[in-house]
Amino acid sequence: MEAHGTKFIHGRVPTKLEKTNDDRIRVEWDGGYDIFDTVLTAIGRRPDTQHLGLDNAGVEVSQRTGKIVTNELEQTNIPSIYAIGDVQEGHLELTPVAIKSGKLLAKRLFSDETTLMDYANVCTTIFTPLEYGCCGLSEEDAVSKFGEDSVEVYHSYFTPLEWTIPENRNFNECYCKVIVNKSDNDLVVGFHIMSPNAGEITQGFGIGMKLGMKFQDISNLVGIHPTIAEELTLLTVTKRSGESALKTGC
Repeated sequence: MEAHGTKFIHGRVPTKLEKTNDDRIRVEWDGGYDIFDTVLTAIGRRPDTQHLGLDNAGVEVSQRTGKIVTNELEQTNIPSIYAIGDVQEGHLELTPVAIKSGKLLAKRLFSDETTLMDYANVCTTIFTPLEYGCCGLSEEDAVSKFGEDSVEVYHSYFTPLEWTIPENRNFNECYCKVIVNKSDNDLVVGFHIMSPNAGEITQGFGIGMKLGMKFQDISNLVGIHPTIAEELTLLTVTKRSGESALKTGC
């Protein structure tokens, strides 16, 4: 985004917004200010649960977020009342997640099935000019959950082949990393990639993670050359090693 001309001001919180004489907006923050044509505030969402009468039914709602507290069965503290989707406390606010959890809940209630929604390995993509896709844990969450000694991170900076022809593309702007739990036979617990078509790539590796993919499974996979996904099959450098993760060849 910076390469496309977007200016980022890190670590600052706006303290004042006011109109200028030319109908622009002056934004002040601690230690500075700037003038903008438009100000967009991205502050998230709050569920509209206060008018549902949940208090009359005794349903537990988070005082901080207004979301409904549920267990692994999507069941509230009132056994006959369930909640799914964005209104659930502590779950991803994604439409496909709501659809999948709703279908599974209906099957458990009316078809005698027992499959629970897997909220851990959900593939997600941010559709910025250079896409970012992920599945599973972040590096920080993996360390917090398994301990630093148990976590290994394989990573690489690379250049898609199609970027080697245009003159306006820099080398090694793309990045991928695979996070594994060494204490569990190198089970892949996190997948992250920043590249063109990251969403498509993440969706494919996501099924592997749901089936218990180990890092050796990725290494044993024969890559399709020359694709971006092939880069995952070539990972050898770990963060722990301190070696350069910059790709030097195709």
